[in-house]
Amino acid sequence: MTKLVILEPLGISKEKLLSLAESAVQNRMEITAYDDRKEDLQTLIERSKDADAVVLSNFPYRKEVIEKCPHLKMICVAFTGTDHVDVEYCKERGILVCNCAGYSTAAVADLVFGMIIDIYRKIIECNCAVREEGTGKCLTGHELEGKKFGVIGAGAIGSRVAKIADAFGCEVYAYNRSVKDLPHVSFVSLDHLLSTCDIISLHLPSTPETKNLIDGDKIRLMKPSAVFINTARGAIVDSHALAEALREGRLAGAGIDVFEMEPPIPPEHPLLNAPGVVATPHIAFATEESMMKRAEIAMDNIQLWLDGRPQNVV
Repeated sequence: MTKLVILEPLGISKEKLLSLAESAVQNRMEITAYDDRKEDLQTLIERSKDADAVVLSNFPYRKEVIEKCPHLKMICVAFTGTDHVDVEYCKERGILVCNCAGYSTAAVADLVFGMIIDIYRKIIECNCAVREEGTGKCLTGHELEGKKFGVIGAGAIGSRVAKIADAFGCEVYAYNRSVKDLPHVSFVSLDHLLSTCDIISLHLPSTPETKNLIDGDKIRLMKPSAVFINTARGAIVDSHALAEALREGRLAGAGIDVFEMEPPIPPEHPLLNAPGVVATPHIAFATEESMMKRAEIAMDNIQLWLDGRPQNVV
């Protein structure tokens, strides 16, 4: 019998995950689900070597592992981005790669506005002031209403962020490879967006074309009063240039969920030593609701692949 290997827990109970998996494969595959997450090469090879299909989230899954898996036909990435998987080698081998696009759309958009409101209303500083018997003096914040809000990348998450920004009363702009029909959104060039907007939220995938897209020159286009939010991928932004702009007062604040590496982030990282930064440990995608959505989409991917009708193909 062919084998399905779920290489790590997916944020829901193992009982629920196995129930979803069993419903998906309908006795067509033997299922193995691991209780822990191991990223070292030898463990991944050992766990994957007999699999016909594997499920994993966001740890590196490269040729060094895949080439040791002679039966592998399908990789289900329980994540939106797939830059951590050797997709080109999978194409050479004829291995199907699917992702779980859409599971975290609401979760990521929620965190974007959590960060913006945190920065605009100085919630962290206010919390500290209360606990230190302080007052609201010098803690006057800003409103979102009337602000120019820029969305870089108008995919599912970017489009949802634009919709929420409009609901807050913002004037919404977007930059995207193609113009979309989004209500109350004006599509403009990247430079126009960067130089115009009070709030800029990044929602692009990490590709060779987007690496360091937001570099020092692009950051210099931003207004000193602007706030920059990155819940996309760290490699798209030059962290040193962004930190320098914050230190020099050329940018008012930044909300950062993603870095060039996965957490833990070293304390000497430039963005952790720049003023005005609200940082989270790559957690935008993670809510109880999104974890359930993710598991359901992953198992749907497996079922439809077995049925000969694959979905979410990368």
